[in-house]
Amino acid sequence: MSEPDYSTTLPFSQSVFMQNLDNSLHALVSGIDILEAVSPLNYLEQKQNFFEGLYSIEPKFLYRENLINSYKLKRDLFNLPLDEIQDEDLARLYLDVVDSYVDKIDQFKSIGSSEFLYDSLRYYGEPSVKDLRNAHFILHLPEEPETDNCQLMDVRYIESVLKAFADKEGYDYELILNSSMIANALVSGLKIKINSSAQVSEIEAQALAHHELGVHLLTTLNARSQPLKILSLGCPVNTMTQEGLAILSEYLAGCMTIKRLKILALRVLAVESMIKEKNFRTTFLFLKEQHHIDDNQAFTITARVYRGGGFTKDYLYLQGFHQVLNAYEQAPDFNNLLTGKVSLDYLGMITRLIEKGILIAPIRLTPSFLNPVSNDDIQKFVTHAIK
Repeated sequence: MSEPDYSTTLPFSQSVFMQNLDNSLHALVSGIDILEAVSPLNYLEQKQNFFEGLYSIEPKFLYRENLINSYKLKRDLFNLPLDEIQDEDLARLYLDVVDSYVDKIDQFKSIGSSEFLYDSLRYYGEPSVKDLRNAHFILHLPEEPETDNCQLMDVRYIESVLKAFADKEGYDYELILNSSMIANALVSGLKIKINSSAQVSEIEAQALAHHELGVHLLTTLNARSQPLKILSLGCPVNTMTQEGLAILSEYLAGCMTIKRLKILALRVLAVESMIKEKNFRTTFLFLKEQHHIDDNQAFTITARVYRGGGFTKDYLYLQGFHQVLNAYEQAPDFNNLLTGKVSLDYLGMITRLIEKGILIAPIRLTPSFLNPVSNDDIQKFVTHAIK
């Protein structure tokens, strides 16, 4: 597909300027991938040590060496000629993205140190009273009776489900098995990474496909179809919206379970515990003893929030779901959230840029958004009770 011609809406000189500026910004920061950087290199080893030591040994996660010159990178970002952008919406978008990457650089640079938690708090924030109430509400819901005895499927089954989904939708992708992941699956660029130790139920495998491919891979592909790379970098703090879209995709596909919602709720409480206690063992035992989850699940949730030195991102999923569900039901331009790595706060701006012809509407739409299932009354009540 050829790149859209938007020179009819911007003067030729401004069009050339924007392409050069966009390429310069992308070249400066495209290598900053926080999720990749906080992935421990010795996750399985530390998990084994923790269990063999009867939960008494605080994990010491190791991370990839960080060689960026943060001072020079920030200086180069601030030297970009953003004041020469003529379109008001476009200027605001680029200014805000540059500001957000200044914070991301601090977070990226502090991975593995005591400063990382504070940089994470500054960027993602922390659970509010409302977030904690949502979590406790969900955790008091009764389990679905069929979830206790469901058969667990191995990595080959997960691989077949994700491959079938991607092939059916015609996505470009590369599928990789990884033995040291915390998550069961994740998307990084066009790479679909699957945890080689993952075991999930059939409905959980389908949920992974709708979550990781139907949203995260799809928005990557849509962003790469844009005439500008800015939406591949993403709007500031787009994580809440992107994860909210991914959870909504699970829900509209009929793959949302109370068990899944409870895991998201436990992540909220784990983030709160991590911020207050700053002790891996304390958070692990809190999940294990007070919420009665098995050792592997407790370790996974705890490791997710302690990775990097204290990663607060995981509390965003439930609030993101609430916000995106409201937008799905009320916003006429909702599908423009799929244009790239967009956040709800910028939806109006992205829509105006599409209307001006500077950006293009999403080429691909999430399958479950196009053909949603009809969830039962209990599912509808529970999801709409999240505030």
